[in-house]
Amino acid sequence: MLSFLKSKPVLKDLLSDHYVDIHSHFIPGIDDGAKTITDTRKLITAFEEIGISHIITTPHISHYIWNNTSEIITAKHQETKLLLDESNNTIPFEAAAEYFIDDWFETHFKTEKLLTLKDNYVLVEISYQNAPMHLYKTLFELQVAGYIPVLAHPERYLYYRKDFGEYEKLKKAGCLFQLNLLSTVGYYGERISKIAEELLKKGMYDFTGTDVHHMKHIASFNEKVKIDNISSLKEVIANNQFFKS
Repeated sequence: MLSFLKSKPVLKDLLSDHYVDIHSHFIPGIDDGAKTITDTRKLITAFEEIGISHIITTPHISHYIWNNTSEIITAKHQETKLLLDESNNTIPFEAAAEYFIDDWFETHFKTEKLLTLKDNYVLVEISYQNAPMHLYKTLFELQVAGYIPVLAHPERYLYYRKDFGEYEKLKKAGCLFQLNLLSTVGYYGERISKIAEELLKKGMYDFTGTDVHHMKHIASFNEKVKIDNISSLKEVIANNQFFKS
């Protein structure tokens, strides 16, 4: 049968019981994710039902919007973990951060230790409006400081759509790419799904993440994926085993 006539799988069915999620916003009241511990419990229960086995949650650190610090996140994570343990949570629940690259970040990582996904792998994001002026300089200096940048959801930076060479330039600059799984079901729109498809086809993704903030995101895991390159998607999903502690 022709491939385009085959039924596409539901997103949650592509996640095995061994999936390690490296991008979510589950610590309550700290950013635009979970608001209360009740929200957190609901989200983690939903993850269990989907089959996700390990969570590395990543609150935003954006100095001008979400002025979190490593100390705030660590303390809030411990507080949340204790409350979850009281509810008999069984999923390993760790915390890192999603750092917004701006002029503040350019100097921050030189003076303070970053919260990493594992070892020296650090999750970063950039503006949806336009790339930072000194992006490549920052990426270079971040690596000189001993970190490996993992760029969150590159498919969502639509200004790169007109020139895929910019994605290749980012890869050559040492940036790893993390696909948002919801991009594969069209949650952010058709254009972003098409960019995700193209990046998958070119083999540019290294890892995946859910980027779940709320239950509306969870509902999308019951949707069928819209992209054709399912085998490549499965491979990138499997790569997340690297982060299992």
